[in-house]
Amino acid sequence: MAGGLGVASGGGSGEINALLHSGAWYKNTRIIKLNLWILLLLITSSTNGYDGSMMNGLQTLKQWKEAFNNPSGGMLGLLNCIQTVGALAATPMAPYATDGLGRRIPILFGATVMIVGTIAQTLSHNVGAFIGARFCIGFGLTFAANAAPLLVSELAYPSQRAPLTSMYNSLWYSGAIVAAWTTYGSFRIPSSWAWRLPSVLQGLPSVIQICLMWFCPESPRWLINKGREEQALHTLAYYHASGNDQDPLVQFEFNEIKEAIALDRQVASSVGWTDLFATPGNRKRMRIIIALAFFSQWSGNGLVSYYLNRVFDTIGITAVSTQNLINGILQIYNMIVAILGGLYCDRIGRRTLFIASNIGMLIFFCMQTICSARYAITGSNAAANAVIAAIFLYYGAYDIAYSPLIVSYTVEILPYHLRAKGFTAFNFAISLSLIFNQYANPIALDALGWKYYLVYCVWLAFELGFMLLFVVETKGRTLEETAALFDGDDKVAEIHARAAADAGLNVKAGRAPSVDEKGSDDMIEQQPKA
Repeated sequence: MAGGLGVASGGGSGEINALLHSGAWYKNTRIIKLNLWILLLLITSSTNGYDGSMMNGLQTLKQWKEAFNNPSGGMLGLLNCIQTVGALAATPMAPYATDGLGRRIPILFGATVMIVGTIAQTLSHNVGAFIGARFCIGFGLTFAANAAPLLVSELAYPSQRAPLTSMYNSLWYSGAIVAAWTTYGSFRIPSSWAWRLPSVLQGLPSVIQICLMWFCPESPRWLINKGREEQALHTLAYYHASGNDQDPLVQFEFNEIKEAIALDRQVASSVGWTDLFATPGNRKRMRIIIALAFFSQWSGNGLVSYYLNRVFDTIGITAVSTQNLINGILQIYNMIVAILGGLYCDRIGRRTLFIASNIGMLIFFCMQTICSARYAITGSNAAANAVIAAIFLYYGAYDIAYSPLIVSYTVEILPYHLRAKGFTAFNFAISLSLIFNQYANPIALDALGWKYYLVYCVWLAFELGFMLLFVVETKGRTLEETAALFDGDDKVAEIHARAAADAGLNVKAGRAPSVDEKGSDDMIEQQPKA
């Protein structure tokens, strides 16, 4: 058994820094391979981002509008939200597939269903077929999207877990970028392929996943939970320590996962949906998780994500080429800011980023509202240009936290035995909020115009107050320690101490920091070998 390191119990990932690969990650071929597998998982989010941006673009194409009888109001809302209805239909089944079959199989199943839906969507000749196809896409997406971010967080190298998991939702914009620029180019095609071409490309990420997911490693945490400890140890060793299963880092990770799962089993021998709210710690988790789900969709971003052309219409920008061009530039800008937010989440901290994001969104959405009102009253071109600037500033604020962190933060605060069901509850809440966005927003915009923005101004003020009161800092911790934060200081310390002892590390007893103590970088002492 490896030895020689003294670890102060109670801190976070800072305590295993001495165990990590000392060189640059891109010089370690095994970590490069691991990150390529993670990239394959991250593109699941691209499919979702592609859909929102594609529907935005299709609404500007006369070929699409003529093919489906110029949908507006409730029908337009239905065409958008039916994908989310499909996602809701799959929600009760997805966590059981993820927990029972592993993380890989649901991704493969979801990708297969999405390809079927994409083919049907592309070949649609009436509204009914288009609606059915989009339902199918949403149904498959739920299975893939439930499993993929869990597998990312459970496979990633410890020092890269937070940035890589944050990349999952950030890469929503990679799909949005492809869709925005595809529709910008295809609107010139005089036939129905102006909208069929973007539809075909929506299935590309799923095709890539079906070809490669068979070879992707399974989650070590799922393997240990199923009693396949030897396979889990081999996976950790192969990707985290170049195949050395006695490496101190591998032994620490392996034993920490075992101890965390064992402690979770003491709490609940069988896990049901009611367990999400059964303890004070779980209720704290779910309060934050459900709030993040609704905040991520009800912050005014749904207006631009699905009905950007309607927003532009209210400020006199009606040219199809101009609308699609601004949309394409906006998606590139969004992805850059979101990726930066994800990369710096461990340095700046989740709480700081969330609060800064909410302050910025409140300021810039109010700015958008005022400028929209001025345009409605005066018809000023300067006011219209200011609305566009406000949209970019608003999204910059949104993207530093909500785009990269809502998925990674949700996954990391849930213990293993609740992770799949808790993440499903998160996705269910998002789906509910999306249905409102996609169905109600076009009706409200038609009826109220810029005055509808005032609702979001008030809501954004409420969001800021909630985040100040309840969001918890989680930076500087392993996945198991972060999940245990909400269950009390003793559980964090117990998991860490047991894992260190099982791995042959010398543990200095100490109190684990509470959820109110922001960050901890306890010292790691190098001990002479016995």
